[in-house]
Amino acid sequence: MADDTEELTAVTDSAVEVAVFAPLRQNFSYRCPVPAPALGVRVRVPFGRGQRIGIVVGFGPTPEGTSLKEIDAVIDPEPLLSPALQSLLHFGSAYYQHPLGEVWATALPSLLCRGRPLPGADDPLYLCNAAAIHSSARLGPRQRALLQLLQESGPLRRQDLPATLRPALPGLLARDILRAEAAPPPLLAVQNSPHALHAEQREAVAALRAAHGFSVFLLDGVTGSGKTEVYLEAARPHLEAGRQVLFLVPEIGLTPQLLGRCRSRFGAAVVAAYHSGQSEAQRLRVWHGARSGQLRVIVGTRSALFLPLARPGLIVVDEEHDPSFKQQSGWLYSARDLAIRRAQLESIPIVLGSATPSLESLQNAYSGKYRHLRLRQRATAMSLPPMTILPMRRRLLQAGLSIELLKACGQTLEAGHQVLLFLNRRGYAPALLCHDCGTVLFCPRCSAPLTWHRRPQRLRCHHCGHEATHPGHCPQCASVDLRAVGAGTEQLEDYLQQRFPEVPVLRIDRDCVTHAGQLESLLARVHSAGPAILVGTQMLAKGHHFPRVTLVGIVHVDQSLFSADFRATERLAQTVLQVAGRAGRGNEPGRVLLQSHVPEHPLLALLQAGDYGAIAHHLLEERRSAQLPPFRALALLRAEAHRPERVQAFLETVAGQAPAELEISGPFPSLLERRAGFHRAELWLEAADRTQLQRALKHWLREVGKQPEGRRVRWVVDVDPLNF
Repeated sequence: MADDTEELTAVTDSAVEVAVFAPLRQNFSYRCPVPAPALGVRVRVPFGRGQRIGIVVGFGPTPEGTSLKEIDAVIDPEPLLSPALQSLLHFGSAYYQHPLGEVWATALPSLLCRGRPLPGADDPLYLCNAAAIHSSARLGPRQRALLQLLQESGPLRRQDLPATLRPALPGLLARDILRAEAAPPPLLAVQNSPHALHAEQREAVAALRAAHGFSVFLLDGVTGSGKTEVYLEAARPHLEAGRQVLFLVPEIGLTPQLLGRCRSRFGAAVVAAYHSGQSEAQRLRVWHGARSGQLRVIVGTRSALFLPLARPGLIVVDEEHDPSFKQQSGWLYSARDLAIRRAQLESIPIVLGSATPSLESLQNAYSGKYRHLRLRQRATAMSLPPMTILPMRRRLLQAGLSIELLKACGQTLEAGHQVLLFLNRRGYAPALLCHDCGTVLFCPRCSAPLTWHRRPQRLRCHHCGHEATHPGHCPQCASVDLRAVGAGTEQLEDYLQQRFPEVPVLRIDRDCVTHAGQLESLLARVHSAGPAILVGTQMLAKGHHFPRVTLVGIVHVDQSLFSADFRATERLAQTVLQVAGRAGRGNEPGRVLLQSHVPEHPLLALLQAGDYGAIAHHLLEERRSAQLPPFRALALLRAEAHRPERVQAFLETVAGQAPAELEISGPFPSLLERRAGFHRAELWLEAADRTQLQRALKHWLREVGKQPEGRRVRWVVDVDPLNF
C-alpha cells in the first residue's frame, strides 16, 4: 500500500487534525494554537459535552463556513514517538482498516492515554548526609527506620524503598539528613556465552552480525537447536555499540525464561520486561526507560512492539509462527508483520525464529524475500526424539490414556525421569451428557457445550465465561444420570495422582496459572523435582526447557485433523512438533507417543517422520491448489447481532456493493455461530494480492459504514485473519 509518511509532514495552517483516543473512524479539526503543536503530541480537546485526550496527526485548512473549537491544552512539549514509529501507527491503521485514535491508544501506556504527564528525569538516589546523622535522635519511628535502611543498604531509589517508608522522605530531605543525587546510567555488563556454539549456530550468528540496514532473517531451527543462543550472540555487537534490542515473545509465560537469559548475559540493570501482566505504573516506567535509552534490552509480548526505542538496533520475534502475535479484539493487528514494517522504517535487521515457521514466512524465505538460516542439529549431543503412533480404536482407556502410554509413563518414572502429557483441553471433561436421553448441556449464550470443572464444581463456557452449578438432573428428562464425556487436564491430573501416588503430578494450564509469578513457581518445581508428571495445555508446548523430560505423550492428536479451519492442520503440525521437542533435551534420549483413532491419516505419517520441512511443503502445495494464503490475500468482514436476520441482511447488502476486485464468498455462519448471545456470520473477501485487497477495501468500507443496516449490527474487518 502507499507510504503514509506524507500524512505526517506538518503544514502551518489554521486547523489541527486530532485523533481522539476512541474507536471513531474520523479525525476532528480544531483551531490551531500559536505556536502550533508538533505532530505526535497529546492534546486535551473539547468533545461533545466534555473533554477528550487525543493526538495531533495532521494540519489542514479550516473548512469554509465552520467555526472551530480551540484546543484546551497541549500536554507534551515534544512528540511522544519518533517519526518512524508514528509512520508505523499510521500504516497499521490504514492496513488493518482501524480507527487511528484507537491505534495510538493501543500503542501507548494507558496512563499516558488518560493525560498523565511524561515521566521526568530518572528517579534520583537517596543517601545519608554523614554530618547530619547525629540528628536521628529527634526523628519519628518511620524516619528512623528509613535512615537505618539507607545506612545499611546504601543509596536507593524511591521505587526501591518500602511503600510505608516513602512518606518520610520529604522531612528528612528538608532537614538535610538525606540528600538526592542523580543516578548514574545503568551499565551494560556483557558476559561471554557459557555454551560452545556448533557450526550451524556460528554460521547463523556470522550472517546476523554482518547484516546492515533493513533485512529479514528466518531462523528455522529444530527444537533444542539453540536459537536463543543465536539471538543473544547476534544482539551482543548492537548492545556494545550503544544500540537497543527488542525481543518479542507470543505469551507472558515465555518472558521469565528469556528475561533471565538476557539478564545473566547483559546485566539486570539494562534489561526489562513489558507485558499486560504488569501494573500501569510499571509499564509506564519501562516505556520511559526505553524512550530515554536507559533500558537496552526489552523482552515483551505484542504491545512491546510499540515501545519508543531511543537507538533501535535489532528486533527478534521468537516463536514467530504463534497465532498469539495476532490481536483478537479491538485493533486486529499482527505484531510479527508490523515488527517487519518497523524494522524497515528504522532501517535495522529483524530475526523471525521458530522450530515450525508459519507457511507465510517459509514461502517468503523460499521466494527470496527473507534470508533463510537453518539449524538442523540440536545444541546437545541428543538427536530429535522418535515418534510412535498408538492406535486407540477398541482400546481400553483410563481418563483418555491407553495401557501402552500408562506403561511407558511407569517405566520413565522408574528410571528417575520426567513425563510430559499434553492435552489441549482445560477442565475435567469437555461436556456433560444425559445417559438416558443423550442431552448435552450447552451454554445458554453460545453454540458450544459447557465444560465441567470438578474443582470448584462449576460448569463453564470457555468462549463467553458463563458459569453455572451442576444441575443435578437432566433439564430434558429429569434423569440424574449425567455423565462427564471426554477428558480434560483436570481429569488427567486426578487419575494420575491415583495411579502414581509416589510422584508429584504438576498441572499447568490457564485454570491454575493466572499470572506470570505462578508459572515461574511451577516451572521452578519442575526443575527441582526428581521423577514427576507434567500435565498441561499449549502453555507447555513451546519455549520451555525441561532437561529431565524423556517421555512426551500427546493424549488426543485427532482434534484438528477434520476442522473446517483451513489453518488447523498447520497448527496441529506445529503444536505436535513443538510439544515433541520438549523430550530428550538433557543428557538422556527422549521418545514421543501420539494417541490417535485415525493412525492411517497421511498427516500423522508425515509427523512421525519428524520433518517439518516436508510437512510445510505438502501444506503449501495444498494452499496453492486451493488458492488460499499465502498465495492469495484474504480478509473477513464479521458481523454479529442478537437477531440473526439483521446479520444476514447487513452482510447480503454490503456484499452486493463490493467492488469487482474483491471476490466475495458468503455470508457464512461463523464456526462458533453464537457467542455471548450474539449470532455471528462473515464474508470472505479475497483478492489476487495485498495491494489489490487494500485498494478495494479502502473505498468499499467507506460505503459499508454508511449502510443503515450497519447501525443494528456490530461489524469488524479482519485483514490477514488467523482465528476462525
